[in-house]
Amino acid sequence: MNKSPMLELFGEELKVARGAAGMSQIQLAEAINYSSGMVAKVETGDRRPSPDFARRCDLVLGTNGVFARIQRRLSRDSVVPWFREWVGIEQEALALRWFESLFVPGLLQTEAYMRTILSGVGLLSDEEVEQQVATRMERQEILTRAKPPVLTVVVDEFVLRRRVGGAEVMREQLRHLVKLGESLPRVRIHVAPLSAGVYPGLNGPFVIATSPVGEDTVYVEGQLHGQTFDRRDDVQLALQLWETIRSLALSHQQSLELMTEVAETWT
Repeated sequence: MNKSPMLELFGEELKVARGAAGMSQIQLAEAINYSSGMVAKVETGDRRPSPDFARRCDLVLGTNGVFARIQRRLSRDSVVPWFREWVGIEQEALALRWFESLFVPGLLQTEAYMRTILSGVGLLSDEEVEQQVATRMERQEILTRAKPPVLTVVVDEFVLRRRVGGAEVMREQLRHLVKLGESLPRVRIHVAPLSAGVYPGLNGPFVIATSPVGEDTVYVEGQLHGQTFDRRDDVQLALQLWETIRSLALSHQQSLELMTEVAETWT
């Protein structure tokens, strides 16, 4: 297997920094609260470091954010080229408004749910599936960081009732949504009920990201790849579409109650 150059760089720099600090793999592992086996695999490039692993290494080794920066680059490089621009926008956003008519939004998916979706494509090897799962799980860390974005999601009710994997996968996923909605005050989840019938937005999912300077960028995903839009007319159209969809959706609390109810139907 060809290893990512950034993965090899992370491992090499970790080995050098650990040596300069006079620490063995076991000592570093104890200091960052990871196993020595994990440290060894990261140093040889056989394991991808998580953002938490990188941050802890920087803290213990006094490397001034070097490992966090390499890890972010590593995460971007593991994403398909056409999606990299959006990942950067997503990471910097102060607010995200997300509509999904087919699946649970990626930032809210459980590991089992996302693995089922990625495997079902049939175009990815097992290794590629696991790489994409790891990358998506890393993206989710923006929701629990010190200053997370405000994430407002609207999903069509059919998303709650579409079988992805078995009943256990669906039950776990819906309970996960409820848990996030109840425990993360900056995450608001709304459901567009089936009673809404046909409404604007059913043509496909989209996300609106608001940057730190107040500029909005829209991401629309298609069958072959996704595309970002920042032209004023495109953004205004997306904002109007969002307001229409949001106005017909259930309240956050009503949505949590519906998700709890539907979760119990997956038996």
